[in-house]
Amino acid sequence: MGGHHGRVETFLVTERLRLRPFTEADAGHVHALDDDPAVMRFINGGRPCSWDTVRRETLPRLMRPYAWPPGRAYWAAEERDAGRFAGWFELRPLDTGPDVAELGYRLPTRVWGQGYATEGARALIREAFTELGLRRVMAQTMAVNTGSRRVMEKSGLTYVRTFFQNWPESIDGSEHGEVEYALTRDEWLPRAL
Repeated sequence: MGGHHGRVETFLVTERLRLRPFTEADAGHVHALDDDPAVMRFINGGRPCSWDTVRRETLPRLMRPYAWPPGRAYWAAEERDAGRFAGWFELRPLDTGPDVAELGYRLPTRVWGQGYATEGARALIREAFTELGLRRVMAQTMAVNTGSRRVMEKSGLTYVRTFFQNWPESIDGSEHGEVEYALTRDEWLPRAL
């Protein structure tokens, strides 16, 4: 395989984004994303990321095959016009049942505030409830991550609960816990018509 990105199959296309499977050629994009303290603030407190971690852990996780219809759980996003890397989106089946998936996203600061996260999330939710037959989509973030919470709300998810996890290293704001948001197919359908 390998070669030019143009030959990698597209998973989803939105108004401004193209979602496609990750390839080895994305290592640089992933490293730049995970090495940005602003991007990682609510994930690991903004610690730097090594190339070794990207090659050994992060990229293999993003490329891992999943035994469900899309075959993957993470997709690289590109701006359709410029073809530039615009982060990634996750729709990952959960162990709680084959009809539940977790929604996630991580975007570079240069595209923050442009509505890309909401656009990609809405497209994945539509895919989940129409093509994949899912019953429920959920998402989690730190309670203090207002940007991510706003995306969840704009995507149609509603607040479910606040919970606390024991992290090996606490990061600023973790004392306020994590929040879970969710949307069911039954809630989504009437709005989609």
